Amino acid sequence: MSTNEIQKLRARIDALDDELLKLLRQRMDLAREVGRLKGKAPAYRPERESEILRRLPDDARAVFREVISACRAVEQAIRVSYLGPQGTFSEQAVLRHFGAAVSGEPAATIDEVFRGAEAGATQFAVVPVENSTEGAVGRTLDLLLLTPLKICGEIELKVRQNLLSREKDAKKIKRIYSHAQSLAQCNGWLGQHLAKAERVPVGSNAEAAQRAAKEKGTAAIAGEIAAARYKLAILARDIEDDPNNTTRFLVLGNVEPAPTGRDRTSLVMSAENKPGAVHALLSPLAQGGVSMSRIESRPSRARSSLWEYVFFIDVEGHQADAKVKNAIEALKTRAPFLKILGSYPMAVS
Repeated sequence: MSTNEIQKLRARIDALDDELLKLLRQRMDLAREVGRLKGKAPAYRPERESEILRRLPDDARAVFREVISACRAVEQAIRVSYLGPQGTFSEQAVLRHFGAAVSGEPAATIDEVFRGAEAGATQFAVVPVENSTEGAVGRTLDLLLLTPLKICGEIELKVRQNLLSREKDAKKIKRIYSHAQSLAQCNGWLGQHLAKAERVPVGSNAEAAQRAAKEKGTAAIAGEIAAARYKLAILARDIEDDPNNTTRFLVLGNVEPAPTGRDRTSLVMSAENKPGAVHALLSPLAQGGVSMSRIESRPSRARSSLWEYVFFIDVEGHQADAKVKNAIEALKTRAPFLKILGSYPMAVS
């Protein structure tokens, strides 16, 4: 292809960019007008954003997430608390869901993540609730039992582990830092490629990246966001032993999404301490044709309830849907305690 032909194609690209910019400005003006009409109502509407993303092809969703994020920002500044420090998979989940036009507020513990949103320091909180290989995050479940916040969204993030270092040659790596779970998730790869390197567990993958950025002959196992945050080279990508390893995060706030047709409802309840009580408790779901996608038991935190448990349950559908609504009403007559944690759109990949 000649230089002249390339220049012509680039001129067409420039013209399309100008048109895209014009359309983006129009979209932002419309978002600003929507914000004016809504007044103090939240700019973040998970059901609306979910509907927009679901009608798009997979390869366009990342671009439109950022378009939505930028347009949302002209309506209202959004602050989101998450489990820090910066560079963690939790921060990556925030950016994946809300886009770059949000203010992420890292917190030292899951308790502080909840507390930030509960106190109004942030509008929303993003917390890990389960991992496909490691199971449930117990502290998140315990706090869901107590918080006034509602679940208003979910994020499913595939865990992509990478070997990060200031070194350019993996043969120079003598020590590897990472969270204990990440070290375990990469055990096979490390045994094959860096069997002699010392493995040192630390509090988070972000802390591992911080250390690797300062120390010669070291590396960290972490996500791409940590590489960018701490200016480390990616020596090897996707080194996790299970390529399907996924962490599910919840978005918490004071927003209650309307039904979209592809929703999930989360509940927590107790059962009477007698034989067959759990089966009897769950039977309204089966009888009502409501699909249960998850159940997790946790010890009750009540001092008078030694060896008694509460059950966290996810069902398909919105609490406003007739089948789900009827099943919940039946559950209320059988469960000594029942709390609706929220109804929200299922995660969009």
